[in-house]
Amino acid sequence: MTYRDDIRNIAIIAHVDHGKTTLVDAMLKQSKVFRDNQQTVECIMDQNALERERGITILAKNTAVMYRGVKINIIDTPGHADFGGEVERVLNMADGCLLLVDAAEGPMPQTEFVLRRALEKNLKPIVVINKIDRKDARIPEVLHLIQDLFLELAISAEQLDFPLLYAVGRQGVATSEPDAEGKDISPLFEAILREVPPPVIEEGPFQMLVSNLDYDSHKGRIAIGRIHRGKVAPHDRVVALHKDGSATQHEVNAVMTHLGLKRLEVAEAAAGDIVALTGIEDIAIGDTIASPEQPEALPRIEVSEPTVEMTFGVNTSPFAGREGRFGTTRQLRDRLYRELETNLSLRVQDSDTPDVFLVAGRGELHLSILIETMRREGYEFEVSKPEAVTKIVNGRLMEPVESLSIDTKEEYIGILTEMLSKRQAQLTDMRHDGTGNVHMAFKIPTKGLIGFRGSFLTATRGEGTMNTLFLGFEPWHGDLNTTRSGVLVASEDGIAVTYGLNNAQGRGLTFVDPGTFVYEGMIVGQTARPRDIAVNVCKEKHLTNIRSSTSDIAIKLTPPVRMSLEQAIDFIERDELVEVTPKSIRLRKKILKETQRLRSRATAGRGVREEG
Repeated sequence: MTYRDDIRNIAIIAHVDHGKTTLVDAMLKQSKVFRDNQQTVECIMDQNALERERGITILAKNTAVMYRGVKINIIDTPGHADFGGEVERVLNMADGCLLLVDAAEGPMPQTEFVLRRALEKNLKPIVVINKIDRKDARIPEVLHLIQDLFLELAISAEQLDFPLLYAVGRQGVATSEPDAEGKDISPLFEAILREVPPPVIEEGPFQMLVSNLDYDSHKGRIAIGRIHRGKVAPHDRVVALHKDGSATQHEVNAVMTHLGLKRLEVAEAAAGDIVALTGIEDIAIGDTIASPEQPEALPRIEVSEPTVEMTFGVNTSPFAGREGRFGTTRQLRDRLYRELETNLSLRVQDSDTPDVFLVAGRGELHLSILIETMRREGYEFEVSKPEAVTKIVNGRLMEPVESLSIDTKEEYIGILTEMLSKRQAQLTDMRHDGTGNVHMAFKIPTKGLIGFRGSFLTATRGEGTMNTLFLGFEPWHGDLNTTRSGVLVASEDGIAVTYGLNNAQGRGLTFVDPGTFVYEGMIVGQTARPRDIAVNVCKEKHLTNIRSSTSDIAIKLTPPVRMSLEQAIDFIERDELVEVTPKSIRLRKKILKETQRLRSRATAGRGVREEG
């Protein structure tokens, strides 16, 4: 068996906000990827606009640095559980993994999920305890928790003997001891060269598993993966082996490798290299590209199944077509099915209604990122309330169950326990740190988590963090009772005015400003009552010789409630939709006409009575 000692392939895995992307920044800068006078920004790898806005890694990416003549290919992975599919599909390109753990927070649910996948693939782990400069750092306790995690997940005894480093990613320093003074990131580079095994070179014709896809307006579709066997060069003839067993012939246009943030064209690449190939348009993630001499398919990438689903439909509101460029059934369908090419955790299927599609993902954030991406591309559509994905196993209804971990102040224990008990959560662990903070762990059905994040932030006044991990499917726990109050629904089309909104605010909170165009059936506020109330926010004060319209100036309205996309999705009920356009996010009833809603409600009530 031969090796390529000039390459190391390593994936960096961590929970969200544990400093993974900042550490990659330090590795890129200290390896002299950039010129001395070149301007760089923080979180260099997060080039997607949504990643920069939210401060999280969403897409797995490749980069590479040179250190002492060895090329270190770095695979940056997301840290949020909803994007676990991104992690699962790229780990096959690595021989080792860099597990980054916050010195104060310790291992989190996503840490456990990703580490389990890495150890199953027999990747050599290197543990880095990051942010050791934090005032609340608890390095001995965190190290003990990491050791417990390895004892639980390790497949072999060798995996328990992991190298350990300490780092402050923001300062770009790493050390082998927590009290040592760090100068740079070189101890981390040395550990990678020493601990991560070099790629094994197999003899035989070219073979590569496609782990990622990209697109370039000039080069077309780009297939990214690690060469498993053989060599590849421009103009080589190759065979793409697809999921359905079919094979297509292609010619490679260009072979590129990564260095820093750039892709460099090379004359040839060999086994162990992570490359990007162009000229293969008919390709998907999980397909194998091989030599025609020996067209053998590699095992396909397997990812965990979705847990949350919602409908995406053509916009049917009276404002359809005003703000978006793409809004037809064909355009929406093509875009959703195109997403399947790169988003392996997503599932899309046609519904009984031709202009509505059922979309399933790994969580609310996973789906909301897709919605936000599409609206920024110019699509307008409407989405329903997320629901947990269920399935029938041996005649029993099964639903997804997750582990929920919460870190917050002790004063919020009572309200959180009460909220979660109504969502069928079971407390499995509680630990106090002696300084007023508490860690709580719950087992909860996925349906109980839908809409909980907003309530959690409100209840803890922003002084808490929550994380989830998918555990598996269990028998149905029963229906949840809704806790949301009714809404204020516009009774007429028109423009909201101060007088009408003032009347509406006498019945609850409002969501729109004066001058906002509204339509019948649009949700314009929330009431404290359990039932919906129809209001005319377009109603103006009648003018007389005594009263004039200028008297409206004296009316002072309460500022409207502004909802983000995630908050809007969490807020709606089953009989409501979120209308999404490039410019607006509106809440609406599925049935816009009030008379039809009342008739539908009466019919549904009669059906329940007859069934009873």
